[in-house]
Order: sequence, then C-alpha cells, then structure tokens
Amino acid sequence: MIFFVSQGLTMLWLTAMFPDLKPSCESYMLDCNSGTPAQQALLFLSMGLISIGAGCVRPCSIAFGADQLNIKERSNDEKLLDSYFNWYYTSIAISTVIALSVIVYIQENLGWKIGFGLPALLMFISAVSFILGLPFYVKVKPSHSLLTTFVQVAVVAVKNRKLSLPDSNFVQYYQDHDSELMVPTDSLRCLNKACIKIPETVSISNPDGSVSDPWSQCTVEQVESLKSLLRILPMWSTGVLMMVSQGSFSTLQANTMDRRLFGNFKMPAGSFNLIMVLTLSIVIPLYDRIMVPLLAKYRGLPRGFGCKTRIGIGLLFVCSAKATSAVVETMRRNAAIEQGFEDQPNAVIDMSVLWLFPEFVLLGIGEAFNSVAQVEFFYTCIPKTMSSFAMALFTLELAAANVVGSVLVSIVDKVTSVGGNESWIATNINRGHLNYYYALLTCLGLINYLYFLAISLAYGPPPGQKLEARREI
Repeated sequence: MIFFVSQGLTMLWLTAMFPDLKPSCESYMLDCNSGTPAQQALLFLSMGLISIGAGCVRPCSIAFGADQLNIKERSNDEKLLDSYFNWYYTSIAISTVIALSVIVYIQENLGWKIGFGLPALLMFISAVSFILGLPFYVKVKPSHSLLTTFVQVAVVAVKNRKLSLPDSNFVQYYQDHDSELMVPTDSLRCLNKACIKIPETVSISNPDGSVSDPWSQCTVEQVESLKSLLRILPMWSTGVLMMVSQGSFSTLQANTMDRRLFGNFKMPAGSFNLIMVLTLSIVIPLYDRIMVPLLAKYRGLPRGFGCKTRIGIGLLFVCSAKATSAVVETMRRNAAIEQGFEDQPNAVIDMSVLWLFPEFVLLGIGEAFNSVAQVEFFYTCIPKTMSSFAMALFTLELAAANVVGSVLVSIVDKVTSVGGNESWIATNINRGHLNYYYALLTCLGLINYLYFLAISLAYGPPPGQKLEARREI
C-alpha cells in the first residue's frame, strides 16, 4: 500500500509538470478553464490512490512497528514499547510540522512542480527503504479476519433468530477452549443467539476444537468482539462531529490579512494548522508530566482525568475555537468593508494575521485532550485481539468528518444562496458571511457536546479488562 501512495503522489506531480494534464490557466486570468474529463479522471485517480494507500498504512504502521519489539523472550519489552509509542507520535508531529511549514513554503514560493515533486520523491525513498528491510522484519500472521468474524456472527444470529435464549448457563453457550469468556453479556442480546450451542454443528469440529462450519456456530468471544465494536460507535460519532467543527476557511482569511510576523517574513497562508500541531505537541507532554502528577497528588487520580472527561474537555475547547473564529471573522469582514475592499477578495487589509492564532491554539488544546483520549478509550473497550482497530477507527473518523464536512458546506452554500442572496460561503469572502458559518459550527459543536454527555451517562464504566491489561497491539 506504500506504493499506492507513491504512485498517487507521482501522478499528482505529473499533473503539475505537463501542461496537457491540467486546465489552461494564465497568471493574469481571474477564472481558469475547467478541466477535461481525462484531466479530472487523472487527478481523481491520483487522489484515490493516495487515500487508499494512506487508509491502509496508517492504522497498520503503529501495530507493525510494535510487532518488531514485542518479542516475549526479551525482558524489557514493555519499556521498549512505551518508548516506541512516544517516538511514533513524536515522528507524526515532526512530519506534520515539516509538511505544514517547509513543504507549504516550497509550494508557495517555488511552484507546484517542485512542491508536488518533493513529496513524491520522499515517498519513493520511503517505499524503497521499506522493501530493503523486508528480510529483517518480524511478520506476525493473522489468525483470522475480524471483518469476516463480524459477518459470521450476524449471519448465525439471523439463522438462530427463532431460538430462545437460554439462562446464564455457560454449558449452553459455545466457547473457545482457551477463552476466559464463558457467557455473553446481556447487552445486544439478539447477537447472543449466534453462540448458542447447536449439537449438530459442535459435534463436527476440527482437531483444535473449533467448529468446522463457522457460518453455523460462533463462539462467545466472537459475539462479544462484535458487541464491543458496536458499543463504541456512538462515542466514535462524537469525534466525527468534532472534526467537522474543525473545518474552516482560514487559508482564504489569511490571504486577505497582513501575514508579516517579523521583519519581511510572511507566514504562508496554508501553514496555520502548524500552530495547532505545535500546541498539541506542547500540551500532551505538559499534561502527562505536570497535570497528571498534580491530579494524582491532590485529587487522588493516579492516571489523571478519565478518557471520557478528556474527550468532553476537548469538545468544549473546539466549541470555543469556533466561537472565536466567528468573532475574528466578523472583525476581518467589517475591516475589509470599511477599508473599501468589499469587491476585492484578494486585497490585503490592515489587520494582522495574528488574530487567527487563538483559534488554532484552542483547536490544538482540544485535539490534545480529545484525540489521545479517544484512542485510549477504544483500546480500553475492545478486546486485545482488535487493538489495531483503535487507530483504524480514528483514521476512519477523519475520513468520515471530511465527507460530512463537504456535505455540510454544500448544503449551507445552496440554502443561503436561495433567491439570489449572497452565499455565506461565497467566493468573495468579503461579501459572504463566514462568520455566520462559524457560528453554525459553534452551535453544532454545542449540540454534539450535549449528545456526548447523554452517551457518557448511558455508557457507564468501560466494559472488559482494565487498560493496563490491553496495552499490546
């Protein structure tokens, strides 16, 4: 899948290199020509390859790296794994900082040919490096497909839908020979019918004790695995709505503001997410090294705030960030109109871009509390055999938020432009009302927080083992 990303970036670079692969657009033209179907197909194909490759690599890379260290014969495995996780997230932060600063600066000042070519080259080097290490990797073979298991549980539960659920007697449920789960939980009881012991299927078993037909008989452990995934979906959905609330048009705003920070240095308009990443990188170690010991000493919380508390704190910070965005955009729009730039969306107004910093600082704090707590919450609530799903769910959350955010922007644009009115998200942001859009995101964020509170109260304590027993990926 690394090659998917590499090929996608290479194709994206080619669209910048060859004039025939992109729409004609002269520097003096205000409106560029639309791309041909072939040009658009190449662009979408490159984006698709990048998305597919990234979607497969990101959830698996952290687990694959841990497999290289998780060797039982070594006594310091746990210390090595802790160090690995710290450096893994540190490397993500460093790479994000480089992408949002160096790469964006190159794209803005040296052009798209070099700006797209450099990531393609780096990805190619990464792919070659990965291949060179193949003989030395520890390769853990998967025992079964979790997705197939989930489908099997659903199918068997439907097949057995007419059966009556037995009493809490483990003899009447089918278990793995080495499983500690004897009876299924009472939640989502309809799925319990998948592990009711059927004599004719259990009698035909493999030498290792497993049933020969998994589409007719499931184990208690398989049923509980699916239940654990279904239980965390409501909490997962709060993260989707939070990520949608992070969507903004800060690049368009920054282009119209004075971006000089010191001397003649101008901060690239596309680099403002860098502030959020830097804030996140500072807040996480501060919380871990300072706040957690203080909470343990004065509040009797040895691990600091619980997962759900931190998720809620993050949601509130994101809400406050969007409220700040609405206020700042109101100030920027009023300044543009007062200075006579209402019909000049590319004009630079007399307002410092530093006004955008508080929004991204608040977003960084919210991300630091919410995202880390979400991954920890997922690890806590799902079986150890599904631990790699924690990062996969978080990655899926980002993808879902992008889709929902795009739909929201389209709906707002169409609804607010009815009757010939100027859209809130107009091309000319000085005539539009991005401040209203940010206010809408603030309201959605508050609704999402109330939704989170209801889920948190209904959820209760996380089921299953404690987090300390689930650190393995």
